[in-house]
Amino acid sequence: MCDRVGLAAVAVWAAAWAVPAFAADPQPTDKAIAVAVENARQAWGVPGVAVVVVRKGEVIHLKGYGDRSLATDKSTAEPVTPDTLFPLASCTKAFTSAAIAALVDDGKMDWDDHVRRHLPTFHLSDEAADKLVSVRDLLCHRSGVGGHDLLWYKAPWDLDETVRRIGSVPLTVPFRGGYQYSSVTVLAAGKAAENRYGSGWDELVTDKLTKPLGMTAVAFTTKQARKFADRASGYQGTADGKSVEPMPEYEMPEPNPAGSMFVSPRDYARWLMFHLNDGKVGGEQVVSAKQLGETKQPHTPIRLEGATKRQHPNVKQMTYAMGWVAYDYRGELVVAHGGLIDGFRVLTVLLPERQAGFAIFANRHQTKLNLALGNTLTDLLVTNPGEKATDWNAAFRKIDELEAADKKAERAAQAKARKPDEPPTRPANELAGSYVSSIYGDTLLALGKKPEWRLGGVVVPLEHWQGNTYRATGGLFEDELIEVADEKGGLVIRFRGTEFRRK
Repeated sequence: MCDRVGLAAVAVWAAAWAVPAFAADPQPTDKAIAVAVENARQAWGVPGVAVVVVRKGEVIHLKGYGDRSLATDKSTAEPVTPDTLFPLASCTKAFTSAAIAALVDDGKMDWDDHVRRHLPTFHLSDEAADKLVSVRDLLCHRSGVGGHDLLWYKAPWDLDETVRRIGSVPLTVPFRGGYQYSSVTVLAAGKAAENRYGSGWDELVTDKLTKPLGMTAVAFTTKQARKFADRASGYQGTADGKSVEPMPEYEMPEPNPAGSMFVSPRDYARWLMFHLNDGKVGGEQVVSAKQLGETKQPHTPIRLEGATKRQHPNVKQMTYAMGWVAYDYRGELVVAHGGLIDGFRVLTVLLPERQAGFAIFANRHQTKLNLALGNTLTDLLVTNPGEKATDWNAAFRKIDELEAADKKAERAAQAKARKPDEPPTRPANELAGSYVSSIYGDTLLALGKKPEWRLGGVVVPLEHWQGNTYRATGGLFEDELIEVADEKGGLVIRFRGTEFRRK
């Protein structure tokens, strides 16, 4: 089923998403959208938000709210505008799949080409998977490779080395056996397209997409983005949760097909309308409707459980396509994708049957504004006037409370199982030192007054937990336990299925 969806299955899927013939065609006012955005911004304490909404070939809302950059003197704060540059993070992936669609149109690639036909350095650790893996497999997250974000996030090597290291990663699930979101596989697909095009991925996207669409406020690296005066700064919540503080900018030194693009909301309107018009801009067919549509076809089912289920209570089926997530919402087909990087969160939503879509740009880390406001704007575009509106800000506040309760319970269970008096097998200074992994390279475990584990550019603060086990007290791996196994062959750190051996 993950490999090819039969015609019968497609028919059933389409029927499940079909809009009832009697459904109204709401026309939300500019004021209603503005009220929804500002209510969400205040509810979630986000410094700045930009929103663009398009419908039936027109931009019906394009506005900035709050500040793109805060200042100690409020009078010097800089407002968000329709031209403020924001990082797209993973919303970049749809540009990569669309660029590959253009190459398919040109006869230079096919979705089911073996990856090594275009990227000879690419391998998977599983022999059978390595013989079969296609460009399509990489884009729809069914290669079996898990996240492994530290292969690119603050990694001490370039992206070509990231791709090479994928070959050392054990598969998390069987090849084509399930959904495993992985930015590194989309990066590899983009590198394959880059090789086939004979120029950089950024040049491919520029030539095939942003230039024909008339998009000018676009950057592919942090250095390029800094040339724009109207550029958003990222923020994170303070430790007490009462305010925000600047978050260090994530440096993207080279174009990354999985997440390095920066775009203004004004230009993003062109991107939304390009998709809603089946790849046509004016009278020009920039990408064929067939191949652009292929990027949005259901490929890999996503289980609706846990946090995913909580955050999508009205969704019955969800799949990953290629650079997009496709799902139903109150009988409507939705094609969407989110983006998250240090200090920012982005959401893109298309409602093809309504010829409508929108994007939300927010400059606060890990905020749920995008999810709450995304549902509110979707409701404005699909529900009949007069229907009782859902307070999505309150609904997602409740989700926050449930997640906090879950975390508290997990910590309590972790503490109950702890054996604080269990002594380590060796003194801390002997457990500390340099370790190495075939996947992540050299790491450093420092166990002095401030215990920490350094993986590339990521620093994990630690506390002693029990025996040879340490607990992460913050950052990416907060609350996770890191054990140093004392074996006959030497010391080994085992973490998330990966071994780091003492050098």
